[in-house]
Amino acid sequence: MQQALQEFDYLGILNPAQRLAAEYGDYCDTGAGRGLRAGPLLVIAGAGTGKTMTLAHRVAHLLVSGVSPERVLLLTFTRRAAEEMTRRVESIVRASAPGNEAPRLPSGGLPWSGTFHSVANRLLRRYAHNLGLDPGFSVLDRGDAADVMDVVRHERKLTRAARRFPKKDTCLAIYSRCVNTQKPLGETLDETYPWCSDWADELKELFRCYVKRKQQSQALDYDDLLLYWGHLVAEKEFALEIGSWFDHVLVDEYQDTNLVQAQILNALKPDGDGVTVVGDDAQSIYSFRAAEVENILGFPDQYMPTAQVITLEQNYRSTQPILDSANCLIAESERQYRKNLFSDRADGGKPRYVTVEDSDAEAEYVVTEILKNRELGMALKEQAVLFRGSHHSDRLELELVRRNIPYVKYGGLKFLEAAHVKDLLSVLKWAENPKNEVAAFRVLKLLPGMGPSNATRRIRRTRSPRFEY
Repeated sequence: MQQALQEFDYLGILNPAQRLAAEYGDYCDTGAGRGLRAGPLLVIAGAGTGKTMTLAHRVAHLLVSGVSPERVLLLTFTRRAAEEMTRRVESIVRASAPGNEAPRLPSGGLPWSGTFHSVANRLLRRYAHNLGLDPGFSVLDRGDAADVMDVVRHERKLTRAARRFPKKDTCLAIYSRCVNTQKPLGETLDETYPWCSDWADELKELFRCYVKRKQQSQALDYDDLLLYWGHLVAEKEFALEIGSWFDHVLVDEYQDTNLVQAQILNALKPDGDGVTVVGDDAQSIYSFRAAEVENILGFPDQYMPTAQVITLEQNYRSTQPILDSANCLIAESERQYRKNLFSDRADGGKPRYVTVEDSDAEAEYVVTEILKNRELGMALKEQAVLFRGSHHSDRLELELVRRNIPYVKYGGLKFLEAAHVKDLLSVLKWAENPKNEVAAFRVLKLLPGMGPSNATRRIRRTRSPRFEY
């Protein structure tokens, strides 16, 4: 087997660190565990260092070494990432040997490749009766879950309170954080939602009724999928059974996993055999679904001997001056995996750190630089502005419109397309032109008890010759 792998070096595209991660482990050519056997592995993949390529090559290498595709569990953060990973793995496996000698994947690709939630959905349907569930249970997306929460809010008459009660999306966010962090409601409110602390008792009862309503209708939301999976593998019998199905469990974007996901992984493979996690602690900034950076920081020390750590540092996206600045910033973190990103591209100017008085001055500075670059020959479509959050672009968008500079916004609505902005503009447009029916229709619907039909009738009345403004 090793001789065959050497003849067709499908890993030759990888740099030394990437290859070390892809090949990590020892060959076993006998018994049921034929293929690559490995202990726990943590791959710290700095930004732009080829994380996806490395993980795809590792999965492909497992298959080429003899591991059955059915015995590989690949967990990704998004469905799109799972599809892309499977596509890459199939391509690499095909290139590993000439003709028909390469291993063949099942027609559907990797049988156990997907997000934590999609894999949980499959497992829970198989073990539904052990959890008191109907195998045909429904899955509520975020919007459906918020609507169920809203129905319960109205039933509990919380929307008629003398003081403003949190809206359905806020209630769902609080509930979700409690589930994913495994923290009590009071602690969650104090840490993340202090403005809702006065409603602690009402929220507790609301969540109890929300859970009861889901159970009555045999429906699970996204958080429930992980929670029930966690409950399932908390029973040692089921954890051993499910864990025995897989020789290798690989997790992408491990810095974005939460406490429940980490507990599931540890229950499936408590000794870490065959576990590979890939991520970057320096990129754990969004805390999506209560992501816990401690999962990746403490990963090696939960095993004895400790997990192997391989760091990818060669960057393929940026120039060295940019990486030098990034390295200086990252080095300030007190607890981290030390890394020094480098690139073969030494070209490019140094980043500039610019201080301005306020957000208006910031927008003016950015637009001035855009126009300056345009005068030097750089097309507008070759320039981009990055933001921490979509709403941070509001003032810049107004400045771009004011100076007649066309732009495209990726992620979120343009400022002038936001609902509250269009509402205000409609008021101004109707005041300027009382015959503007589109603006009138939008404004009238803002009034309490004014629906589309009622608004239409009111507008028709204004068209009557006997109606006077």
